[in-house]
Amino acid sequence: MAQDRVVVIGAGVGGLACAIDLARRGFEVEVLERAQVPGGKVRQVAAAGREIDAGPTVFTLREVFERLFDDAGARLQDFLTLRPLDTLARHLWPDGSRLDLHADPERSVAAVEAFAGPDDARGLRAFQRESRRVHDSLRTRFMEAPLTGPLGLTRRFGVEGLGDLLAIRPFESLWRALGRHFRDPRLRQLFARYATYCGASPFSGPATLMLIAHVEQMGVWRVEGGMVRLAEALAALATRLGAKIRLGQEVVEILALGGRARGVRLATGETVLADAVVFNGDPGALRVGRLGEAGVAAVTSRPAPRSLSAMTWAFALRAPFSPLLHHNVLFGADYRAEFRQITRDQRLPRDPTIYVCAQDRHDAPLASGEIERLFVLVNAPARGDLGPLPQEEIAACRDAVFLRLASLGLQPDLAESPPVLTTPSQFEALYPATGGALYGRAVIGWQGAFQRPGSRARLPGLYLAGGGTHPGAGLPMAAISGRLAAQALVLDRCSTPRSHPAATPGGTSTPRARTDATALS
Repeated sequence: MAQDRVVVIGAGVGGLACAIDLARRGFEVEVLERAQVPGGKVRQVAAAGREIDAGPTVFTLREVFERLFDDAGARLQDFLTLRPLDTLARHLWPDGSRLDLHADPERSVAAVEAFAGPDDARGLRAFQRESRRVHDSLRTRFMEAPLTGPLGLTRRFGVEGLGDLLAIRPFESLWRALGRHFRDPRLRQLFARYATYCGASPFSGPATLMLIAHVEQMGVWRVEGGMVRLAEALAALATRLGAKIRLGQEVVEILALGGRARGVRLATGETVLADAVVFNGDPGALRVGRLGEAGVAAVTSRPAPRSLSAMTWAFALRAPFSPLLHHNVLFGADYRAEFRQITRDQRLPRDPTIYVCAQDRHDAPLASGEIERLFVLVNAPARGDLGPLPQEEIAACRDAVFLRLASLGLQPDLAESPPVLTTPSQFEALYPATGGALYGRAVIGWQGAFQRPGSRARLPGLYLAGGGTHPGAGLPMAAISGRLAAQALVLDRCSTPRSHPAATPGGTSTPRARTDATALS
């Protein structure tokens, strides 16, 4: 009996998770990736002869990946070495104040009390309880379940869960909700930053986003060897299960036959036919026709508001003494002005909040004189498809960033070891039709989370995965999206009569009749 064939477009985390689930169920899976390495937004760049993580740097929700591997009969720890961080992040302000958040929540409460007093320490305890309740209320009902609308979510909560439903505070902004917990404006600024983890503004994103704070409180890990090891582990498991991963293969068209997605055409002219197609990429690429007319018809025609983009620098230098740990946030003075400049004015902020991942530091400062790798990020508008940002704007942002780094003793030799800069227009080139947005659709207001595409596209036989689809951005969410796409595909294939493509010479395929409707478990 021939296997069902599935083409997965894109070897990002979502596409690889989907390939793993389908391959273990007996599907013949072919993953086609434009880049020369798997990973999607998980990437490294070379600076001063060293590889530096230049994509996602925070690893959370380890159990999402453990379940993926367990279900495939493997163990995550056999593929990946993870080290827990005792200090989740270090936060610094222009006035010289500093606050660490810890894996132990009681240590965080004590740190906040020393930083801002007993009232805000009690506020943190209340915030911890609320963020946990929001997370626990939504995890199985929304984040790990197929996409539903507001009425569907209400039904999932049921009458007995109405209290939990109201507690997620969808109609209130995160910034406003934080004002109930914290008097110190620095703490409000700190916890508002969690909105940016999904590319949202804390001033327009719903208070529901506080669940991200609880996700981080559940544990943050450092990936030994860099985040690319996660992509390599997923690719290795998919390959072990029989999936075929082809790198350097750009898909230029999704093929429709008989009203269904039936394969793809590559830039080389090769046609690969299949029973179903999974698109692991930004849905905007389909909407603007980057994958042909069948892709345009598969998604809504309405342009979506974009999440944040970024300006990033990756470089290596001989480590001076500085207060940095692994994850660090250097806040600007005026958070509201910063987001007004990014979202309303569509320009780089004049006094940006700066994220620094000191990739060779962990829970203690690095010894002075050692070579260390730094990844630096500031939020930016997603307008990369309109052309490069003005050079004077980039220069002003760069000068503000490096002046702040210099105040911490970090002064790289820009001539000897120039940083690798990535701008919104460069992110647009890496991830077409996004404008450089790194988190898919912007989450604005109470409806934002419901407006991402679900697993099933409008074209039968085409499925969607990745951070631009439900349940959203971030490595664990991307993995969940891939698993939801695989689940939807399996359910549909079990209930739909199929014709199976047979290979013909020249690298193409043609359909051949198939009469069995055997369910694949």
